[in-house]
Amino acid sequence: MYTLLSGLYKYMFQRDEYCVLILGLDNAGKTVKTFLEQTKTRFNKNYKGMSLSKITTTVGLNIGTIDVGKTRLMFWDLGGQEELQSLWDKYYAESHGVIYVIDSTDEERLSESKRAFEKMITSEALEGVPILVLANKQDVETCLSIPDIKTAFSDCINKIGKRDCLTQACSALTGKGVNEGIEWMVKCVVRNIHRPPRKKDIT
Repeated sequence: MYTLLSGLYKYMFQRDEYCVLILGLDNAGKTVKTFLEQTKTRFNKNYKGMSLSKITTTVGLNIGTIDVGKTRLMFWDLGGQEELQSLWDKYYAESHGVIYVIDSTDEERLSESKRAFEKMITSEALEGVPILVLANKQDVETCLSIPDIKTAFSDCINKIGKRDCLTQACSALTGKGVNEGIEWMVKCVVRNIHRPPRKKDIT
């Protein structure tokens, strides 16, 4: 009887919570935070959001949550400055997914972004964790295309391993691609049995 009541309580009053890291170079710091704001605005009905023009570079950690059905995603938006990248791996063991944001308009720093991405995916602490690569600023006419970015990151393909990985065109400014990316991430973290969710009371 206790087991039945316990299961009923969890079904009625608890939701599964998954922690998702949002990473990217410092030039994508504003972009990363803009993506987080777009996500909260689109998935949280009562969230009014900040003016995108007032969003500044992420220094340290920003946290945000959204609910998709009975699934809760908690986002940890980490600063992308070179001196802060050394802190990224401190969060890997607790994360269920990673969103890696690339500035599609900054071809000069694409190789730097690739090095940071490569270092991240080779961490044993992230083994099996789904990764969503967002090619951001696709609303800019001169941006790099998805094929361009995939070619630049082609050396990383064999290092991704046996995990879900998707490259998604996105514009955090207009919101294009945000819903598709989040919905894909939800499906991936829910079906990844190797990283069970945290149970949180519904509030």
